[in-house]
Amino acid sequence: MKRWGATWATTMCALAAALGPSLAAGQSWPQRPVKVITPFVAGGNTDSQARIVSERLSAVLGQPFVVENRIGAGGAIATEFVAKAPADGYTLFFAASPLLSLPLVQKVNYDPFRDFAPISIVGIAPYVIGVHVSVPVTTIKEFVDYVKPRSGKMNYASGGTGTGTHLTGALFLVRAGLRMQHIPYKGGAQAVADLVGGQVHMYFGNAAELIQHSKSGKIRLLAVSTDKRSAQLPDLPTIAESYPGFRTYSWNGYLAPAATPKPIIERIAQEVIRIVREPATAERLNNIGVEPLGNTPAEFGAFMRQDAPVWRDAVNAAGIRLD
Repeated sequence: MKRWGATWATTMCALAAALGPSLAAGQSWPQRPVKVITPFVAGGNTDSQARIVSERLSAVLGQPFVVENRIGAGGAIATEFVAKAPADGYTLFFAASPLLSLPLVQKVNYDPFRDFAPISIVGIAPYVIGVHVSVPVTTIKEFVDYVKPRSGKMNYASGGTGTGTHLTGALFLVRAGLRMQHIPYKGGAQAVADLVGGQVHMYFGNAAELIQHSKSGKIRLLAVSTDKRSAQLPDLPTIAESYPGFRTYSWNGYLAPAATPKPIIERIAQEVIRIVREPATAERLNNIGVEPLGNTPAEFGAFMRQDAPVWRDAVNAAGIRLD
C-alpha cells in the first residue's frame, strides 16, 4: 500500500507540474488587450461580426478585444500573420470560410488544420442567388431553362476569383449544366452595384447585401445555398431542393494559433457560445443576415473537416488550377 501510495503521489505531482502552466494560463488570461485579426475590409460582413462579438468579449473578460483588419491576397496576409503569431491567447483570428478554399486557389504559407486551433463559429449564412429584374424568372427551374439556350451569352458576378461567391456560383453552374461568363470584382459591394445596374445577370451574395435591393424591386432572389432554408428568408427554397446534396455555407468564427493553451481556447469558446445566444447579440447578427451558432472547439473542427471537400469540389468546378 505504501508503495502504491507513493507512486500515486508521484504521478499526481508530475501531472500537476505538467498541467500547471496551462491551468495558470487559463485562470490568469487575459491580462492585457487581445488582438482579433480579420482578413477583410472594415464594414463588411466578416468585420461586422468580429466587432459585434469582440465588443461583448471585452465587456465580459475585462480587457479590450481590438479588431484589426489585415487586408490582402484574398485573406492570406491575415491568415499567415496569425499562424505565425505567439500562441499565448493574445492574437486571435476571426476567420471566414475562404480559409479552407484559399490554399486550393493560390499558394499560401499556412495549413488550415495544422496551424490553427478552432475555438467557436459565431454564425453561418447562406449565399443567396440574386438575378437582375431583366432576367424573366422567379424560380431556379425557370432560371436554368432560360440560361441553357443562351449558353455562354449571360454572365455572373463574384467578389473575386476563388471567393465563396465565385466558387458557389461555379458549383451551381456545373450541377445545373449551365455555361455563363464569370465577371470577378474586387469585393461584393461592386458586384452588387453592377447586378442592381443590370451590367451582370446573376450573383451569389450574402443576404444582407441583397435583401434591400430585392425589396426595392431591382433584383429577384431565387434560392439559398445552404442545405436548410434560412430563418431570415424562410420562403426562399434551397438549391438542394432542385439539386439534392448541393450546399455551401458562409461561416465566420474565432481561431487561435495551434499551440494556444487549451484552457484559454475553452474559455473563449464558452463565452462566445453564451454571447451569440444573448437576445441582443443574436438580433444584431440577424440584422446583417447571419444566423448565430456558437459551438465547441471540437464541433468547429468537425465542421471544418466536413466543409473542406465541398470547397475542393467547387474549386474543381471553377476550373482553377495552382501553377
